[in-house]
Amino acid sequence: MSRNNVFAGGELDRAAPRRSDAAWVAAHRANPDSRYVALWRGLCLIDGGLIDGGLIDGDDEPRAAYLSRETIEQIIAAAGTAPSGANLQPWHFVVVSDADMKKKIRIAAEEEEREFYQHRASAEWLAALEPLGTDTRKPFLEIAPYLIAVFMQKTGVLPDGRKVKHYYPAESTGLATGILITALHRAGLVLLTHTPSPMGFLNELLDRPKRERPFLLLVVGYPADGAMVPDIRRKRLDEFVTFVGD
Repeated sequence: MSRNNVFAGGELDRAAPRRSDAAWVAAHRANPDSRYVALWRGLCLIDGGLIDGGLIDGDDEPRAAYLSRETIEQIIAAAGTAPSGANLQPWHFVVVSDADMKKKIRIAAEEEEREFYQHRASAEWLAALEPLGTDTRKPFLEIAPYLIAVFMQKTGVLPDGRKVKHYYPAESTGLATGILITALHRAGLVLLTHTPSPMGFLNELLDRPKRERPFLLLVVGYPADGAMVPDIRRKRLDEFVTFVGD
């Protein structure tokens, strides 16, 4: 029985019981009136072109969408619900999708990374990083559809222009960032936490005031085909949790 398909936005049957029928699938693929909606992990990968349950013809053809602005806004809004010292919410998020800006960020980040690997990092630090396979090259800063720069605000500005001190800004921004990461994962996305040191270039490139300190740079998108991650061990629960009482 057909039901409203929240992914397609119309009365389209997902035909789950029929999709294993090769002849049925072949017949529908050959039918010029057939319409398809691409889904991945419950997310629609088509941006635009859908109206009243059908596809628009002509110049408004649907296009593949890595990640919609609406999705990012909802995820950032979730991060904004984090608890904070005196409820002063000492954070600011800059979402970067512009290709030229992503390139500038990559150039600046790789410059800092070269200085880190060649001069700043101790031998012990480099040895700890070796199993992860990291180096000075950061092509993902241009490839990913979105970069989210997280800034921590030590002070805020009241409507009348007076400054106000923020309490526990690092802890509060960390809580907001944790919720942000969880929301990204819940949306079926993957991410990389990137922390070139120092990150002051983000203030200059993204036009953020000196009272804000770069906290973290998140690289966000869907995983590339054939993407691989290091086979790293996570601690067992009993290694990092203590229960007091029943």
